[in-house]
Amino acid sequence: MKTLALDKAVALIPDGASLMVGGFMGVGTPERLMDELVRQGKRGLTVIANDTSSPGRGIGKLVTAGVADKFVVSHIGLNPETQRKMIAGEIAVELAPQGTLIERIRAGGYGLGGILTATGVGTLAEEGKRKIELDGQQYLLETPIRADFALVEAFLSDYYGNLTYAFTARNFNPVIAMAADTVIVDAAHIVPVGMIAPDHVVTPAVLVDYVVAH
Repeated sequence: MKTLALDKAVALIPDGASLMVGGFMGVGTPERLMDELVRQGKRGLTVIANDTSSPGRGIGKLVTAGVADKFVVSHIGLNPETQRKMIAGEIAVELAPQGTLIERIRAGGYGLGGILTATGVGTLAEEGKRKIELDGQQYLLETPIRADFALVEAFLSDYYGNLTYAFTARNFNPVIAMAADTVIVDAAHIVPVGMIAPDHVVTPAVLVDYVVAH
């Protein structure tokens, strides 16, 4: 694990990369990383996350700035800018049920070949997907999702990169840290090794590539 300045950490992300971003309606989203993506003028990104937050907050900043061309999310209801751009054809939005989305990411992180879910059977969500019958029940085979980068917000990181999270900010963050080639963490506090008790570590340092310096 390396500690990097904010600008150098974001400079690692090339145009056209795929990003998983933690957070739920902006809670648990690494705001400094969002701001720096906009400042550096990144383009053509694919963003995989729970939602697109709201204008001026979290992933909503990426929507407004035109940083990403595609979003894979579970809802966009709180961000009228996302809706407007989707309807205008300026961005592509792939909507997935929330539970299905996080399970597909988990499958990507755990090396699974996919998941079976009854959610979406008989709806538009099944178009183009393989259906499997088990014990008389129809399921959709949902494929794993991985990304080039995971952008994670943590409450505490030690200098090895062991992470803990605060309350509901835990949400998508630990799961996306399993499913990306490079994991960049913005932690509210960086503490000496040993300050985080081993049984309090949620994301172990072996998964973390870079922690943004303060």
